[in-house]
Amino acid sequence: MKDKIALITGATSGIGEATAKLFANHGIHLILCGRREERLEKLKQELSSKVKVHTLKFDIRNKEHVFEAIKSIPSAFKKIDILINNAGNAHGLSPIDKGEISDWEAMIDINVKGLLYVSKAIVPTMVAQKSGHIINIGSTAGKEVYPNGNVYCASKHAVDAINQGMRIDLHAHGIRVGAINPGLVETEFSQVRFKGDTEKADAVYKGFSPLKPEDIADIIYFTVSRPAHVNIADLIVMPSDQATSTIVNKNN
Repeated sequence: MKDKIALITGATSGIGEATAKLFANHGIHLILCGRREERLEKLKQELSSKVKVHTLKFDIRNKEHVFEAIKSIPSAFKKIDILINNAGNAHGLSPIDKGEISDWEAMIDINVKGLLYVSKAIVPTMVAQKSGHIINIGSTAGKEVYPNGNVYCASKHAVDAINQGMRIDLHAHGIRVGAINPGLVETEFSQVRFKGDTEKADAVYKGFSPLKPEDIADIIYFTVSRPAHVNIADLIVMPSDQATSTIVNKNN
């Protein structure tokens, strides 16, 4: 894996940040993408002693900004070996009749359209070089639907379908494609979903041991470091205390 180049979206927190740090420990050079420039710079400073790091600041919802940013990648980073489509968000938790359209649009724009924009900007290069590995970060919400999850679940079901379609369309070009679908991971996810309500966000992870971003980063690295004849196409991972989206063993 040493000296390969990986592009990671949503690299400024959670799973993306943990994956960047683990990749750097294994000598994988990094293109780190996110909206928060100060976090990107901090992470670049931390990891630059181990590998080469390039940062791209853009909002994944903005098609023009996505393509401009990826087009600006320096030649030393152009041969992208690994794409981690990690950026994603949940906005709100309401029954369908009470959902806010702005929340629906944000989830579709980030989780579905943003993933497609980044992939469209990078995949042609992988096709030309006849190599590459794409990991799409999905969710158990892409495998089942839970109360009040409606549009978020729909967006992650779309990621599941896109992942399968990518794998079919790109396999003839020597490109491996797979999805990792986590259950409850303690990140900023719930802070965003509940729009900064810390009490509600913290309550999601109380009474049991949720997954940590580092757990998912370990799985991502394991997946991309398999021999060339191995493709982990679809993987679901949950905390031991979780059976489904709504069945969680909580001590309290």
